[in-house]
Amino acid sequence: MESNKMKSEVDDMDKVREEAVCKILITSDVHGFIYPTDYRSSEERPIGLVKLATLIRREREQTPSLLLVDNGDIIQGTPLCTFHIKNDPGGVHPSIAAMNLLNYDAAVPGNHEFNYGQELLHKVINDSRFPWLSAGIVNAGDEREPAFGKPYIVKTTPEGVKIAILGVTTHYIPHWEHPRHIAGWAFRDALDTVKTWVPRIREEERPDLMVVSYHGGFERELATGAATERLTGENQGYAMCLEVPGVDVLITGHQHRMIAGEVGGVTVIQPGTGGQALGKITVCFQRGADGRWAVREKTAELLVPDAVVAAEPEVLELVRPMESATQAWLDQPIGLVDGDMTIESPFACRLADNPFMEFVNQVQMEAAGVDVSNAALLSEQSKGFAGRITLRDVLTNFMYPNTLTVLRLAGRDIREALEQTANYFVLGEDGVITVNPIYLEPKAQHYNYDMWEGIEYELDVAKPVGQRVVKLIRNGAPLQDETEVDVVMNNYRAGGGGDYDMYRGKPVVREIQADMADLVAEYLERHGTIRAACDGNWKIVNGVSGL
Repeated sequence: MESNKMKSEVDDMDKVREEAVCKILITSDVHGFIYPTDYRSSEERPIGLVKLATLIRREREQTPSLLLVDNGDIIQGTPLCTFHIKNDPGGVHPSIAAMNLLNYDAAVPGNHEFNYGQELLHKVINDSRFPWLSAGIVNAGDEREPAFGKPYIVKTTPEGVKIAILGVTTHYIPHWEHPRHIAGWAFRDALDTVKTWVPRIREEERPDLMVVSYHGGFERELATGAATERLTGENQGYAMCLEVPGVDVLITGHQHRMIAGEVGGVTVIQPGTGGQALGKITVCFQRGADGRWAVREKTAELLVPDAVVAAEPEVLELVRPMESATQAWLDQPIGLVDGDMTIESPFACRLADNPFMEFVNQVQMEAAGVDVSNAALLSEQSKGFAGRITLRDVLTNFMYPNTLTVLRLAGRDIREALEQTANYFVLGEDGVITVNPIYLEPKAQHYNYDMWEGIEYELDVAKPVGQRVVKLIRNGAPLQDETEVDVVMNNYRAGGGGDYDMYRGKPVVREIQADMADLVAEYLERHGTIRAACDGNWKIVNGVSGL
């Protein structure tokens, strides 16, 4: 009996040596949500890095040697981040402090890491106790040299399993970001970068598992392969799965989707936004006759914190002083509204001129010294202003650190831009105006619909796409194609963001370097009380049956 028991134990030990399990945990698009806070109301929600940290701790208790990776867009997006940038720029960014505490193995820069300029980005990287990986972002003077030092890392588990993680970022950043924020850097095509580096890593490092961490998403429907967006190259995850041999796992982000599955034999994951989920990749290995580890099984899952998941105490306490100061800062009153600037329905706001959007355009025109402006409602959660206005109200309506740019446009450019805006709407089978599905999936892009001031216009959704501008007047007369007009808009749009290609390469008349949130706050402090007004200079019509 004793002999059989010993033989069984030896067999079990051999089995352990012949099998291994590796886990990779992933965060992406956290956007500065460390605390589980709804900054509009101060209420707690089941989101944020402090909630994910509890899940991370639990997974580590089960698998101490797991890897932890962030896939980008971590330092921008909440009032906490804004408060840090404005009031403690010399300190460690709270997101980085939390990541250091949680012992991240690597991070990939997302497009929003560039929003605050190079000085702050370099500081963030220098303050990190982990490497930042992005093979496709290189120094413009020597494109063989990655801008952030390391294109990939290799980690070996206690069992001897060798894991390579290649970082790559969407190369579309120059279409969105202010040129001064990315000066001296070149952005190589992300798909081409993966095609170059994966076989090189396979040959030189001979990893047992090849992981690509890509701050970008999927350009096609995962189940059918049908295109889900204009194939511009902003998102190339689907092509990476099908066109790059040797990729075992593809981590994605940028689109804020909840994805866990497989495409073309590649295990894929994307854990939403704001810390709403923790991605988890589990890989089982079997040792082959040659002594090398081979992948036997791969699974992807999303770990979603609920109200029962408590915030991780150590991370909570680490960020508490900054969070408390942020909440006090947000509650400062800075102005009053005479009348009603609330937004009851974002959809209705985009059907006809609205007092809040008129105010936004007025702020932009005053700051830029021009009389034509366009602006977008940036979030479906924007509520506008009513009664007493606090800094919280401003920052929750203007969450992006956009600056302003004045472009010199011809009348034909304005008409073309309005046609692009009109593409936001379609007519349903019942003849009712609805949102074009391409603005909803795979990522909601309501912020790519602009509303103008300083011109009068009507868009008829019943007309064919490209022929919907049925009225376009400036100063009481039809706007001619050759007439030049100086127009102020945010820097994202001025760079052509949102498929506004007509703006690319147009003369830049002026740049206003202050963030839009700062401009709004300064306007309110200067005027004290603002009056809700609306001149009704534009509307959407349905020439078939009316609205």
